[in-house]
Amino acid sequence: MSKLNNIFSIGLDDRDRLNKELGGGIPTGSIVLMEGDYGAGKSALSQRFAYGLCETGKSVTFLSTELEVKGFIEQMDSLNYNVEEHLLFENMLFLHGDLDSGGVLSSDKEQNRQDLLTDLMEEDTIWSADIIVVDTFDAILRNDPKFEALVRENEERQAALEIISFFRDVISQGKVIVLTVDPSTVGEEAIGPFRSIADVFIELEMIEVGNDIRRQLFIKRFAGMGEQVGDRIGYSVRSGTGIVIENRSVA
Repeated sequence: MSKLNNIFSIGLDDRDRLNKELGGGIPTGSIVLMEGDYGAGKSALSQRFAYGLCETGKSVTFLSTELEVKGFIEQMDSLNYNVEEHLLFENMLFLHGDLDSGGVLSSDKEQNRQDLLTDLMEEDTIWSADIIVVDTFDAILRNDPKFEALVRENEERQAALEIISFFRDVISQGKVIVLTVDPSTVGEEAIGPFRSIADVFIELEMIEVGNDIRRQLFIKRFAGMGEQVGDRIGYSVRSGTGIVIENRSVA
């Protein structure tokens, strides 16, 4: 079987070079961890992934802990990722993780927060797509009462391993899970296991050069790549255009 048959292209080859710079796409059966501080571009990149994957005929679940559906559509439109048709024809399922009102998918404002991670893992609809994007995953970790309690008992690593076991069951079906994380909001013991098991591990860096802020993808791990992948890929996020690749540096 060709390597390309084991890769989900993230498409949009006529608009940007991101798919090419990532070696032709994301390997199937992968956990993708995308880390970056606030403002680094995690949401824009995960939205680019999701839109491009839908454009290539894949099904995507996008769970956002920050945006509701109106805000998501407006933000996608601002990047010229016109996602309405994919939502209408159910190529993409968008879900808002309402962490302030009772649970990941809860609309009951009176419900107390319960085990968010358990609720997330038990919601079969989320995991039925080819690709599942959770933006941002650290917010779920921080707002899950059970996980919080384990952190206080210094048992967060064990809790993380239980979640990882579930993720591995999901990707064994050839699916891809994309997790975005702000590492400044969670401890090393909590995020360390996810870094260790990620098949694709990308750090988003912001570098000050004079008065400019330059962004780049630092590819720390890329198992099962198609073609050669750059170790550092410069990019920008432009209104009306989306992700733009600025430069590439190959290891």
